[in-house]
Amino acid sequence: MDLSQRKQWNENHKKLTCMILDPAKHQTAVDLFLQQHRLLHSSRMSHSPIATLEDELVKNLLEETFRNYPVTAPDTKNSIIWHVWHITRIEDMTMNVLVNNDLQVLHAGQWNKKLHIDYVHSGNEMTEAEIADLSSTIDIDSLLAYRVEVGRNTREVISRLVPGDFKQKVEEGRIHKLQVQHAVKEEASWLLEYWGNKTIAGLVLMPATRHIFLHLNKSIRLKQRMQKLKEGEVR
Repeated sequence: MDLSQRKQWNENHKKLTCMILDPAKHQTAVDLFLQQHRLLHSSRMSHSPIATLEDELVKNLLEETFRNYPVTAPDTKNSIIWHVWHITRIEDMTMNVLVNNDLQVLHAGQWNKKLHIDYVHSGNEMTEAEIADLSSTIDIDSLLAYRVEVGRNTREVISRLVPGDFKQKVEEGRIHKLQVQHAVKEEASWLLEYWGNKTIAGLVLMPATRHIFLHLNKSIRLKQRMQKLKEGEVR
């Protein structure tokens, strides 16, 4: 995605925001969501003919850059791999539990074993030692495969919604289910409260789209900065 495509993504997100609560525009909103969401995952997730934001991130991305922690940036010190894992976890738990009242992909597919990590939460409020551990040990191929499965599940979940569903508030029982699953750390309990005040539309407009867009853009900036510095060192 080049700059003009990112600007168009932002414009389409505004359009989605304006129509998503109108039952009469339900299918149009779903179609626009699917279009927006497709551009936030790898092109293999949805067989997209257009290069996506994730494609741009992973293209020529060095493993050293992917795992590097801490990073020097004005808005984050977390590794790129943490950002990718974090957005995937957030999408998984919000779409599959809070929207669909089903199992997280992480648990259904026993992805933790494949990822080689023990963390089952969202990544919010992790300690520096925990982020360093995740950044150095998580399996990259499995992480990218996990993202594909989460993305495909999300598309199925949203495609099954019917007019009026976007207006529904998140059910308290589903928030409790995430709490029982230790989906967020105790220090990040504010996140459950935040989600509990949302409608399904609110989850679609942030965790499943805008949240991913922001973190991928941040990760691309980190990649460009770090690899440019690396090239300078080599020369």
